[in-house]
Order: sequence, then C-alpha cells, then structure tokens
Amino acid sequence: MSAAVLPTSSGGRELSNPPSDGISNLRFSNHSDHLLVSSWDKTVRLYDASANILKGEFMHGGPVLDCCFHDDFSGFSASADNTVRRFVFGTGKEDILGRHEAPVRCVEYSYAAGQVITGSWDKTLKCWDPRGASGPDRTLVGTYPQPERVYSLSLVGHRLVVATAGRHVNVYDLRNMSQPEQRRESSLKYQTRCVRCYPNGTGFALSSVEGRVAMEFFDLSEAGQSKKYAFKCHRKSEAGKDTVYPVNAIAFHPIYGTFATGGCDGYVNVWDGNNKKRLYQYSKYPTSIAALSFSRDGRLLAVASSYTFEEGDIAREPDAIFVRNVNEVEVKPKPKALPAPPP
Repeated sequence: MSAAVLPTSSGGRELSNPPSDGISNLRFSNHSDHLLVSSWDKTVRLYDASANILKGEFMHGGPVLDCCFHDDFSGFSASADNTVRRFVFGTGKEDILGRHEAPVRCVEYSYAAGQVITGSWDKTLKCWDPRGASGPDRTLVGTYPQPERVYSLSLVGHRLVVATAGRHVNVYDLRNMSQPEQRRESSLKYQTRCVRCYPNGTGFALSSVEGRVAMEFFDLSEAGQSKKYAFKCHRKSEAGKDTVYPVNAIAFHPIYGTFATGGCDGYVNVWDGNNKKRLYQYSKYPTSIAALSFSRDGRLLAVASSYTFEEGDIAREPDAIFVRNVNEVEVKPKPKALPAPPP
C-alpha cells in the first residue's frame, strides 16, 4: 500500500486510572461513549471515555483476556482462570456464566442470536444463553471442537469467524453451528494475531505476528476470491536491516469501512482497504499497541498502549489508554482520481 501522510502531533487524551498490568482488549459500547477494558491485572473496567471517568471495576480470579458489552452497563469477560463471567456495573452483580478446560481467550456477544460465544485454549468454541439461570449446565447451548487453540473471534450478523493456532480459520453460521460453513487456512504464513469482520459483512481481515494483514472474502466464487490480497505493514528498515512487528489489533470504522491497525512498533495506521492505500499514521505511542476500538459513531478511537512482551520482561512504559478525536480526513476514503481527458 502507498505511503502515509505526515503523522499527527498528539496521541489523544489519556484516561485516568488505567489498568496496572497489560491491557488485553478494549471496546466501545454500541449505545454510548462507554469503554470496557480487560487486563492482565485481573480487572474489567468501565470508563466514560468522553468524560474521562472510571465508572466501575470488577476483579477476577486470574488475568482477564477479553471482554464485551451486553448493554451499556453490563457485559461478559473471558479469563485465564478458565471462567466466563457476566457482570452488571451499578448493581455490582457478577456471576460465572460457564467454564472451559483451559484459559478463555475470546468472548463475543451476538445480538442476532442472543448468545455469548467464547473461544478457549482448550480447542473448543462454546455458545451460552445468558437468559438462562446461573450455572454452566443451564446456560451452555453447545460445544464445538476446533482444530487448535482459539486466538481470535469476530462476528458480523449471523456469521462468526474463528481464528486458531496453526493458521486455521473456521467460518460459522450461528443459526446452524453443527459444522463450519467454511474451513480455511490463513493466507498469511505466520501465526494469526487478530481477525475482524468487515462491517458490510462481505469478508474479514486477518493480521499476523509477521507484520502483514490479509483481506479475505466470504464469497468462494472465482470472482469473489480474486478480490483477496495481503499487504505488509508495521515494519521498518534501518541500515539495510528489516525489523518486522506483530500486528496485534484491527478496528473498522463504523461509517466509512476503513480500518486501523496497531502493532508492536507503537504505531496506529489507518487504511483504505478498497483502494489499497494507507490514509494516515498517528504519532508513535509509548509502547506496543495491544487493542483498538472506534466509538459507535466513529468520532473517537480508543488506543491501548500496553507492552506485549515481544522483547521479554524489560523495563517499559506504563500501560495507558488514549482516546483521540477522529478527523474525517484520517478515515474517509479519498475518491479515485479520474483519468485525464484525451488531448
């Protein structure tokens, strides 16, 4: 993809009371500027990102590896203590929705199906009905074996994409989970870090530890598959030596369908996937980008600057959450130039 414009001068405002250990994920609510944050410090935190207020916090028995909203004041979390929990800020109510046999890496809530979907390092995907009574025996809808440990999940409508170790990708229809709709292998050669579905439901983006992103499409026809491609990003060349960084995070803009990527190089880039161009690069953040999320209207971008231990346990910058105002020029696709008229 082509070169970026000059970086901006500010990383955005920094939220007060950040987690004290690695940030595993952050997500904006679909209804407000509330931001849910999970961390290795065993907490799930709720912030009002616009007002810069910590509104609530829940403690877990182990590191929290993922979180998602149910509604504006409640949500679900996935923990290294093998549990899936639900919590309600304000009332302080919390319970265990279910368990896996190993750390739970991912959690998603499907508004279309009314189910919670979790992926674990026990090589299973599980679906839960949160409307049932407490307890895994009453809330578990189904267990679906995966070829390897689950690393990332993404939902669009009734479609679920599951990315696992070994570069496997399974695509499901939540209305019929008996078997995957599609079984694929990542077109990237190295371990998958993140998968995110396109907002328009036509495909998904995959990122890897080796500084690449692949743009994939669900349509298996020859014409559909001819659209897919991959590109290099989050790498630098100094003195003839290339340094390649993992791409940890992908977030799609809800209005324009462009997307941001965050890497262990501390940079956030914004891309126009349709025109295969980089639109913007923000100023370098203090350390690795662990997670990204656009607000529901695309006005805000939350950035987790959090060391991801790619270089070992070294002295590092403290974890921080930045919330930046998004300018249209940073995320809106540029119109293609019309060919010059014939002389």
